[in-house]
Amino acid sequence: MIYFTSDLHFCHDRAFMFEPRGFTNIDDHDKTIIENWNKTITDEDEVYVLGDLMLNDNEKGMSYLRQLKGKLHIILGNHDTPRRAALYATLPNVVEVVHAAQIIYKGKIFYLSHYPTITSAGEAQKDPGKIVYSLFGHTHQQTNFYNDSYFIYHVGLDSHNNYPVSIEQVIEDCHNKFNNK
Repeated sequence: MIYFTSDLHFCHDRAFMFEPRGFTNIDDHDKTIIENWNKTITDEDEVYVLGDLMLNDNEKGMSYLRQLKGKLHIILGNHDTPRRAALYATLPNVVEVVHAAQIIYKGKIFYLSHYPTITSAGEAQKDPGKIVYSLFGHTHQQTNFYNDSYFIYHVGLDSHNNYPVSIEQVIEDCHNKFNNK
């Protein structure tokens, strides 16, 4: 199975980060993110992490990343420095560390970036088969759709109750949004 998430923000000890996610401290936040991840993901799953994996304490952050199941495809975010990118690449379950990626699944094209990206224009309004879906993080929004657009979808922890989201759920959510517009 394919999963997406973003903005783990391990070790980011600022209340504005962990309190909106329902935590009183960063240690509980980090522990729960790891538990939720490993309840959802198997070692065989492909997981695309769309940026901002950790801040502040690289050593501790890396110890948390080592606990995560799955084959990780890391899309760099604004807090993922060159030093952190090099550290991510040393993890045995990391497949790639890139700035953006594109995947095709069941004939649907997904553009993956830390940032919301306009990937379709007027053709998307007439023929959903021509859509390039934009999956992103960064905004920490608690809703799944950027500017109410059914093809720009937020995969971050903030809009998925601190869990990764499956590609099947993304497709279902986008399909429902398109049909209810």
